Amino acid sequence: MMNRKKKFILAAIFGPPAFALFIALGGEVVKLLWNWLLPGIFGWHEISFWQALGLLALCRILFGGFGGGHGSRSGMRRRMRDRWENMSPEEREKFRQACQTRWGTAPPPDSTPAAG
Repeated sequence: MMNRKKKFILAAIFGPPAFALFIALGGEVVKLLWNWLLPGIFGWHEISFWQALGLLALCRILFGGFGGGHGSRSGMRRRMRDRWENMSPEEREKFRQACQTRWGTAPPPDSTPAAG
C-alpha cells in the first residue's frame, strides 16, 4: 500500500500533464463536433481550438457552476431524506399541505423524497 507522501508526489508529477491532456481533448472534441454539425445545419462558421476551449469554459460557468456538482445535489437529497424520515406523521401531513398550497402539488402519501 502506498503512503500519503508517495501519492502526493505521484499526483504532483502526473496531475498537471493529465489535466492538460484532459483540457486539450475536451477542446478538440468540442471543436470537431461544432465544425462537423453546426456549419452544415445552421450555416455557422467553423471555430478554432481556442474558441472551442472558450466555449467549453463558458458552458462550465453557465451550466456546471464552480465545484460542488453532483456531490452537493446528492448531499441535499440525503439531508432532505433524513429530514423526511425524522418527521412525525403530523409533520409530514403539514408539509404536504404546505406544498399543496404553495405549488399545487404534494408528495404522495407514504412516500419519501427520491434518494440521491
